[in-house]
Amino acid sequence: MDQNADPLPATPGQRLARGVARALRDLGFVTVEELMPAPGLRVDLMALGAKGEVWVIECKSCRADFQADRKWQGYLEWCDRFFWAVDADFPTGLLPEATGLILADAYGAEIIRMGPASPLAPARRKAVVQGFARHAALRLQALRDPGGVISAWA
Repeated sequence: MDQNADPLPATPGQRLARGVARALRDLGFVTVEELMPAPGLRVDLMALGAKGEVWVIECKSCRADFQADRKWQGYLEWCDRFFWAVDADFPTGLLPEATGLILADAYGAEIIRMGPASPLAPARRKAVVQGFARHAALRLQALRDPGGVISAWA
């Protein structure tokens, strides 16, 4: 296979995000990386299901990466389910049991533990889905017109 056709993302977290995105696409979800649902919050991966379900996935490449994350609980109010995505070498005993768990690499992923359901309120869901769509459209526009400016969640 031509390596240019499948460039490997630069960082371990980006590689995890790519594998998770591939697996979620097979489950009917579309994803956006590094999305800001609110000022001061940036989720690694947000997924949107065909029926409007919103998942947030935080990708952790090592123990130190997880221990440095002080914002993850703030993401819970922006999704229906929350997951950690880690590789097979990650010490999963560190992760809170009341959260979802995905084992991943750059090429795929498997849901090990489903995140508990905590449905968004209708008004919040509408805002999240609209923000997701707007952000995805801005990313597409930036690919078409690299001189354009990408706004965060606006």
